[in-house]
Amino acid sequence: MKAFIFASCSLLLLTACSVTQKSITNVKFAKNPVVAHRGAFKMNGFPENSIASLREAIRLKCTGSEFDVRMTADDSLIINHDPHYNKLEIEKTSYVELSQYKLSNGEKLPTLREYLLAGLADNKLTRLVLEIKPSGISKERGKLVAERSVALVKELKAALMTVYISFDYGILKKVIEIDPAASTQYLNGEKSPEQLKADGIAGADYHFSVFKKNPGWIEQAKKYKLILNAWTVNDAETMDWLLKSGFDFITTNEPELLLEKTARSVK
Repeated sequence: MKAFIFASCSLLLLTACSVTQKSITNVKFAKNPVVAHRGAFKMNGFPENSIASLREAIRLKCTGSEFDVRMTADDSLIINHDPHYNKLEIEKTSYVELSQYKLSNGEKLPTLREYLLAGLADNKLTRLVLEIKPSGISKERGKLVAERSVALVKELKAALMTVYISFDYGILKKVIEIDPAASTQYLNGEKSPEQLKADGIAGADYHFSVFKKNPGWIEQAKKYKLILNAWTVNDAETMDWLLKSGFDFITTNEPELLLEKTARSVK
């Protein structure tokens, strides 16, 4: 089974290479608020941030699939949430060394290029929600990750499909400096919608508890025409509250549950 999944992902990557030779056009994102957190991994036991979990989010027709980007010691952009992989510090380890250790389903640790190519293959419904992780070495290195990520997205002609998010405000401002048309959402939760609007950030993507503590920010964000997103929402009660409050997106480890809820609400 693991070999089959790995072979399937390799085939998808090869297919994607031909897809991205021309610009992605006629994008029509799925009309639901569901952003799969680190892909749709949970129900099928896929590794988080794996290509398998990304493809499952696309298969489910989630409107977005989130993933985390870090840079290795040799400046390779890779997909992993934690600063360590297999007990190795990513920023101080080469990609060759890191890639010796497979994911639990047999995939190798994906690079950003491989991940984007897989996400572009046969997909015009699911946004690629690219989270740039802050650097533990320096703020400047974090901005370098932003520069290289945006450059790769442009190279692969994936700009229409890509949303940039980060806990580091400087990283998002760097993204906007490089590409003023880029869609950006801030994660940390201490900035008011007014401040985000002033700085050209397109959305507030905060933990749902932030909005519960600051309910006025919901209407303020709508007033400024900012994107409203909340993370990481896994219980039905909070999903219902956010749907009722008119959030654009809800990031979740339970995309199947949220898709079921939104399907029922449409009926």
